[in-house]
Amino acid sequence: MSGFARRLGGIPWREIAGEAFSRVFLVAQAVCAVHVVNAHVCSFALVMGPSMLPAMNLAGDVVAVDLVSARLGRVASGDAVLLVSPEDPRKAVVKRVVGMEGDAVTFLVDPGNSDASKTVVVPKGHVWVQGDNIYASRDSRQFGPVPYGLITGKIFCRG
Repeated sequence: MSGFARRLGGIPWREIAGEAFSRVFLVAQAVCAVHVVNAHVCSFALVMGPSMLPAMNLAGDVVAVDLVSARLGRVASGDAVLLVSPEDPRKAVVKRVVGMEGDAVTFLVDPGNSDASKTVVVPKGHVWVQGDNIYASRDSRQFGPVPYGLITGKIFCRG
């Protein structure tokens, strides 16, 4: 047997393969844990646009979203929430909850042109959401009360 073959035969291949498998398995576990946390516990989103001025920047803010609160029904008036757009389900939007089911909400119909207001009662299983910038926001004033099930999560940190 040549010297090269002897050196090759002396390498502990089983130990190396076992160690490699162990490390790959550890990385796979970490990736799975990150996925579960991101999909079910806490996530991050980039928020852009004028509807939440001045609370959020026009150029964009990264926000942390608590995904558990919405599932447990712990969303209240005043909370900023991430929700599936009722107008385009492919988009996610950020709005502030103004009224919960059973609340009477009074809002300006066309804030830029008149002082006319309207009052609605939020139906069961719905919330009333509005952008902080009422002059540049498409919200419940246009599309009505939003089903609670469209709320993805509650924003708890802005960066």
